[in-house]
Amino acid sequence: MSIPRLHPDTIEEIKQRADIYDVISEHVVLRRRGKDFVGLCPFHEEKTPSFTVSSSKQMYYCFGCQAGGNAIKFLMDLHKHSFSEVVLDLARRYQVPVQTLEPEHRQEFSRQLSERSQLYEVLASASQFYQHALKQSQGKLALEYLREKRQLTDETIGQFNLGYAPAGWETLYRYLVEDKRYPVQLVEKAGLIKPRKESTGYYDVFRDRIMIPIHDIMGRAIAFGGRSLGEEQPKYLNSPETELFQKGKTLFALHQAKAGISQLDQAVVVEGYFDAIALHAAGINNVVASLGTALSLEQVRLVLRYSDSKQLILNFDADKAGTIAAERAIGEIANLAYKGEVQLKILNLPDGKDADEYLLARSPEDYRQLLANAPLWLDWQIQQIIKNRDLKQATDFQQVSQQLVKLLKNIENSDTLNYYVSHCAEILALGDTRLLPLRVENLLTQIAPQNSYSSQSAYLPRPKQPRITTQSSTQESKKTTPTLEKSLLEQAEALLLRIYLHCPEQRQFITDALEERDLQFSLSHHRFLWQQILEISSVPLEQELISTVQDRFLEFPEEIELVSHLFHLNEKSQKEILRTPQVVQAAIACMERVLREKRYRHFLELWQQTDPQVEPERWQSYYQAFYAEKQRLQELDRQRLFSLPELL
Repeated sequence: MSIPRLHPDTIEEIKQRADIYDVISEHVVLRRRGKDFVGLCPFHEEKTPSFTVSSSKQMYYCFGCQAGGNAIKFLMDLHKHSFSEVVLDLARRYQVPVQTLEPEHRQEFSRQLSERSQLYEVLASASQFYQHALKQSQGKLALEYLREKRQLTDETIGQFNLGYAPAGWETLYRYLVEDKRYPVQLVEKAGLIKPRKESTGYYDVFRDRIMIPIHDIMGRAIAFGGRSLGEEQPKYLNSPETELFQKGKTLFALHQAKAGISQLDQAVVVEGYFDAIALHAAGINNVVASLGTALSLEQVRLVLRYSDSKQLILNFDADKAGTIAAERAIGEIANLAYKGEVQLKILNLPDGKDADEYLLARSPEDYRQLLANAPLWLDWQIQQIIKNRDLKQATDFQQVSQQLVKLLKNIENSDTLNYYVSHCAEILALGDTRLLPLRVENLLTQIAPQNSYSSQSAYLPRPKQPRITTQSSTQESKKTTPTLEKSLLEQAEALLLRIYLHCPEQRQFITDALEERDLQFSLSHHRFLWQQILEISSVPLEQELISTVQDRFLEFPEEIELVSHLFHLNEKSQKEILRTPQVVQAAIACMERVLREKRYRHFLELWQQTDPQVEPERWQSYYQAFYAEKQRLQELDRQRLFSLPELL
């Protein structure tokens, strides 16, 4: 929809209501460290947490990739949404009235904005209707099925809001459209009814089915899955995709599983709704279910946000369809798994059972033990390759060898590759240890035919190539001085800006010093930040200045990447500004030194080019000018080095 400009009061109220911990903790596992929270950064792959959230300042910052900002910026970067889209979504969530700057657009805009909220309301009403119908006489068979066939308690039925869609063609339609007075187009957009093709009117999408609500991460109903009670096909029917529901971006029960995933540092993905429900009922609450489609990379990233170590176990059915589903899921996330960015395991339950069937006969502890012993995905794939193969037969041996080589070629980590080359060689040697070196040699040759190592030399590290000094490298060394000068200038300017942002008592002194010496920030991103700071007036508190500046930068994503680290203090930067007056003096001295150095070189060059016999007065003037600059440079060096030699 077209989004008009939002009123600043609306933005400010949303910032006040949207607590950054609440917003970010829905997407990142956060653990308290001192007065702040830390977790794994969602914007780049990392194994050690460097992502920090400050509740007191309402800001986040990653010391690994330098991503930072407030709650609005976090959602913009995470979901790739515009500033207005994020603000509107937060306005709906926190029930903030939305004001716009174009009064003539407000009526149409309000209509568009309310439609999404109404969709949530319609789906919530439908869920309540189905739950009520389950407890009526018409839902008797459905309730018996849940209690007896699935052995679910009333508590579990209530926990997952299970319900029943009556058999009539227009039962839900009449309830929502005629009784509740929802617009028929809205109910259709929610995926609950469809227009009749051969006549006027609508009919219910779900009829005579057990209804399983699908919720978003905030626990709001966004769709339904319906299981038939008889022989009606399909056995399971999902809602069509809508504005609120996309199958490839949703996982069943994630809103209930995210706490368990975080606590156990492990996520389990099953195929069916009732597999997930049965496991939760058994106290295994780190389980989600896919929605009848191949597990997508987006779904994997979604569930792994809640696991620090990125542990993922796929528990798909052991039948042919389940095996195909597991292989398709592996294909989606293979690149992550090969790099070790996902700790992926595959669990096939004994006798081809699914989790729901398994728990009817075995205990939850038995299932937990199977999870603990689940093979790594590479081991599982190797098992699938050699399954039902007779390696004593030439054809089977050749096919297995080719598939193993194809698998091994994708392994990037050398230690992992060495292990699996040895493992596959043992399989192909059929217990004959004399054949092991040959099998290793054959595998390695096929994996990297351009490097035909022997079975021993293949595991030795390659010698390092000697460094060759070229003319370009010699020329590069000549650039050391200006490069170093720029590095010192950047460090000085960054320090000064950081102090200004975090030390309100130094702001007037910094402003006066810059004006007195007629200094400007030389680097464009620092100059841009300083311009934004100067345009903000009457901001007494440190966090308010930083927050306001960050809001301005939301419209300039490229610029904020270069300066976002200045909005945050780590242990090192806190020490840097501990001696604030000395640091300010050193930083300003360094900035002035760069300016004076340019003036010195300029006057020196003019002096050298002037003939003292022809223009003695000009020659003398240039001499005095460059000598004065040289004297000032020496004074600045003393200030800079005396004040803070370890930094500048």
